Amino acid sequence: MKMMKLYILAVLLFTTHVVFAQIEFKTNVSKNKLGVNQRFKIEFTVNKQGADNFVAPSFTNFKIVGGPSSSVNQSWINGKVSYSQAYIYIIQPKKIGEFTIEPAKIEYKGEIIISNSVKITVTKEVEIPKDPNNPNYIAQQSVHLVAEVSNLRPYVGEGIYVVYKLFVSENINLNGSRITESPQYKGFWNQDIVVKDVNFKRGKYNGENYRYVILKKAVLIPQRSGKLKIEPIEMDFSLGIPTGRGDFFGNMITRNINYSTKSTVRNVTVKALPEEGKPIDFSGAVGEFDFKVLANKKVLKANDAAQIKVEISGRGNLKLFEIPKITTPVELEVYTPEHKEQVSTSLNGLRGSISDTYTVVPQFKGKYKIPEVAFSYFNTKEKKYKSITSEAIIVDVTEGKEVPSANNTTNITQKQQVISNDNNFRFIALNTTLKPKIEEEFLNSILFYLLLLVPFLAIPIGIIIGNRRAKRAGDVFGNKIRKADKLARKYLSAAKKQLGNQEAFYIALERALHNFLKAKLRIETSEISQERITEILQRKSVEVSTIEEFVAVLNNCDFARYTPTTNVMMNQDFEKAKNIIAKIDKYL
Repeated sequence: MKMMKLYILAVLLFTTHVVFAQIEFKTNVSKNKLGVNQRFKIEFTVNKQGADNFVAPSFTNFKIVGGPSSSVNQSWINGKVSYSQAYIYIIQPKKIGEFTIEPAKIEYKGEIIISNSVKITVTKEVEIPKDPNNPNYIAQQSVHLVAEVSNLRPYVGEGIYVVYKLFVSENINLNGSRITESPQYKGFWNQDIVVKDVNFKRGKYNGENYRYVILKKAVLIPQRSGKLKIEPIEMDFSLGIPTGRGDFFGNMITRNINYSTKSTVRNVTVKALPEEGKPIDFSGAVGEFDFKVLANKKVLKANDAAQIKVEISGRGNLKLFEIPKITTPVELEVYTPEHKEQVSTSLNGLRGSISDTYTVVPQFKGKYKIPEVAFSYFNTKEKKYKSITSEAIIVDVTEGKEVPSANNTTNITQKQQVISNDNNFRFIALNTTLKPKIEEEFLNSILFYLLLLVPFLAIPIGIIIGNRRAKRAGDVFGNKIRKADKLARKYLSAAKKQLGNQEAFYIALERALHNFLKAKLRIETSEISQERITEILQRKSVEVSTIEEFVAVLNNCDFARYTPTTNVMMNQDFEKAKNIIAKIDKYL
């Protein structure tokens, strides 16, 4: 029995040895220790034909600069057949340290075979031998990435630019290239500039003739003071390196290699804006600017609209500060301003203009003053703060209602004649039938327990109501729509009350239609025109006949204010407005 067990064990060991002897899957590297700026070759070799579905490791902490490629080797020696297939990569470490390259996998006869892992030690950068025949050394001396920065000591908010150029020696063939790592601009507001001309030009690098091409341009505006870094751009190249030998026809023979390099880190020291002389209203504008506040008309009638435009133009960080706001008397109705930007980006920075245009509608007759508006900025050329103050604007409303005043009214009490009848004096009863009231005990009563539970019920209800109110208050756009809806209902109601008063009726009706458009189409009063309304409603799939009916009602409000009309016609216009609002609301 014992001999039988030994026999079975021996058979199992022999079978296992034969199975494992059938296939070998190995990982080999050209070097186990290298500098972070060097590369090495890694091969995964299998010795059996039929192995398939190769899966490479993830190469964490390494980047692939060449491959994968494969090679097959098969030979017959003394009647014995040998076979090997290799999967080859050229990789480069990303950082210093000791790393393990995990095994690769391959499938053979339904089984997954795993190769061995490999340990790699990466040291700091090593100097590449200055061998004129070494292709890597030739590439290092012939290919350069350069980051040119316009100003290394700007102020906070002052625009600078960076241009990335690739210089290639004239005797090197550039077969291909790709950007592997784009630059980072931490601490900067940045905007890329489109590079249109990507052709090589002639230029100088360290006094020698080179070909160069501009790869990337960007405008940078520092957002904080201190030392900031402009990170490098990294690229991989396929290069044809001359070998120094010629072919039969005298043409230079080149050797193709893969090469990677990066630009140097550029350090920028950002200066803080001076505190001395800083205006109270300074909002961060840095550059050279002009400031205007203009009105398209200063004489108008009540309920007519005027446009007040606040504009800043010039060169600087135009997109990074707020435009000063105007203040108006309470008698002027002011709508949310329309913001516009016309800014171009070039190596000279941001240039153009930004503006806010307010629509102002006076309610009453009179003269109203829109006060002066001040704008402050830091001038980078003169290195000091400057302030510009606009002139006050006087809006003269020549026609309309007078501003209502508070008049004291005296209540007059009228004397009434006293009428005598039999009920003026009644007999006073001398005997009573009063009974003592039996009071229930409050403690342990139903009311006692109800009042006891009220605070516990009020707390969660108060929290829920508070959360809803906070959410509603934070919904700025929703509040704006709800306000416009409320105003539309208000003016429709006001229009109904003014039936018979021609001018007041049509003014209220027109406002109701305007506020309905603001609520449903998300447009401002300044955008309300026949063309704009038609365009937006058509996009909302509203029928053409319905659109024409709405525009007709809106136009009729303006026309009817100055032409004779009757109560019947006003009633008809009111019903038309109600019906058309209901129709359009169904679509929206």
